[in-house]
Amino acid sequence: MSGGNCTQHFGKRSEKIFANYTIPKERERERKRSKASSTNKMYSAAIYPPQHAPAANPFASMPGYEGIGAGGFLPPPVPLQPVAPTQPGPTPEEWNIPALSEDAARQAFKDYVDSQCCYQSGPANEGVITNMESFNTYRLRLETFTESRSTEMAEKPYEGETADFYAQPAPTPWEVQAKIPELFTKHTEEIRVPYTSNIKECNACHAEGTVSCKDCEAKGYKQCNRCNGSGKDGEENCTGCNGTGKDRCSKCSGAGKIKCETCKGKKQLLTFIKLKVEWANNVDNHVVEQNSGLKAEELNSVNGKELFKMAQIMVYPLYGFPNPAIVEASDRLIKEHQSKYAQTSRIMQQRQTVELIPVTKVNYKWKNNIHVFYVYGKENKVSADDYPETCCCVIL
Repeated sequence: MSGGNCTQHFGKRSEKIFANYTIPKERERERKRSKASSTNKMYSAAIYPPQHAPAANPFASMPGYEGIGAGGFLPPPVPLQPVAPTQPGPTPEEWNIPALSEDAARQAFKDYVDSQCCYQSGPANEGVITNMESFNTYRLRLETFTESRSTEMAEKPYEGETADFYAQPAPTPWEVQAKIPELFTKHTEEIRVPYTSNIKECNACHAEGTVSCKDCEAKGYKQCNRCNGSGKDGEENCTGCNGTGKDRCSKCSGAGKIKCETCKGKKQLLTFIKLKVEWANNVDNHVVEQNSGLKAEELNSVNGKELFKMAQIMVYPLYGFPNPAIVEASDRLIKEHQSKYAQTSRIMQQRQTVELIPVTKVNYKWKNNIHVFYVYGKENKVSADDYPETCCCVIL
């Protein structure tokens, strides 16, 4: 056999051998890849949630907590039984208040002037009262005491509490028990919702309980302030740092680490749903126009004679009240409060009050000129904007 034929024969034989060798090896590798892929799929399906995937809201399917963290107050449940119809309240026996006497008006005027540093006493002491006229007016006050609830995710350092998440179904936000404070007062209470607590590692410190000290950049020391880090004070070693140029960090005591503020060094956190319960007294006033010239806002700071007062879950408009303006205001305010507060809170109690506020307009003469002051409220408060004898005070 010639050399060329031998080479050609060997080349064909080697190709056949290589082909017989390569194909099984490739098939074996393909089989392993397929098996590994199937195993990975099975493994991925067995783990939930998937590793490195964002955690789903564990409360998304829990009644009452679907929108947790979205903000706003939760609407209260619809009452199982309709509210009983309201009943008329008692009719006051006396609708009037005694007229203010001239002596009482003058004394109130003097006391007022004495309390003003820039008012001279002449008009109050020597002025002659020429006329007094009553402009007594009504004030209606509607108070609606409400309870509102909102939820949010919260966490605190873990201190051995029981992780009761899913031990049993959590109560809905309006099923959680809360102690009602004194009616018509403002109060807030925060409650950990039962059966929502879980334990997790603290991410802020990576479950170490300590974090790097920012004051010294985790070195445990700072540059000496006396020698600016040189270690020298002239030709001598710096006595502040013993020639090292370094001062021990006072915040971390030289450790380079400080206690984690998030977990307070506990390394773990207790996560839970926090229920915030807020009680509020929502108040609106309506003062009937008295046409005396006294500004209506002046009456906000005084009290009157209480003619009518009723408190119950839902009050009724004061139909039959002798003043039509009070009837209209009562009906309007009750409707406004119902529309404004009943959608996002539970109305616990309402209180409606009518007062008769004494207002007396007093004309007096001083140096041939007529001036006016007002005495109003049970406190006999005085308003005298045009007082004739004032001076410019300088407060040092």
